[in-house]
Amino acid sequence: MELSELPAGKKIVLFDGVCNLCNSSVRYIINRDKKDVFRFAALQSDIGQKILRHIGADEKYTDSIVLYEPGQAYYYKSSAAIEIAKHLGSIHSIGIIFKLIPSFLRNPIYDYVARNRYKWYGKTDECAIPTPRLQKKFLS
Repeated sequence: MELSELPAGKKIVLFDGVCNLCNSSVRYIINRDKKDVFRFAALQSDIGQKILRHIGADEKYTDSIVLYEPGQAYYYKSSAAIEIAKHLGSIHSIGIIFKLIPSFLRNPIYDYVARNRYKWYGKTDECAIPTPRLQKKFLS
């Protein structure tokens, strides 16, 4: 897939495809994405790498989650999580309140979890393959 082929009007969640916590988070988002806002790609995938190069993202900020809104913006770390929560609606929208906390205070907490995610939640040897039902949600 090329960047010009990204689905129009969709926000792209790039995630660590071998991280169990990240994979659980993706399933959580999919189950609550009632407006079909998101598409997903592993950071390790070809399209994930193309997007990261395209936006010029620094690797030290993009090891666990990036939200890319084609032609508009990209978010990483806690800002990505807040933006995703905002689009899930209902009680998740309250997560926007965390924007009141500056990222230099939010991100150290995010970084602590990110550094320990493999130890706490484990990791797989390869990216998970989505079920046929969920295939349309993933970019390849």
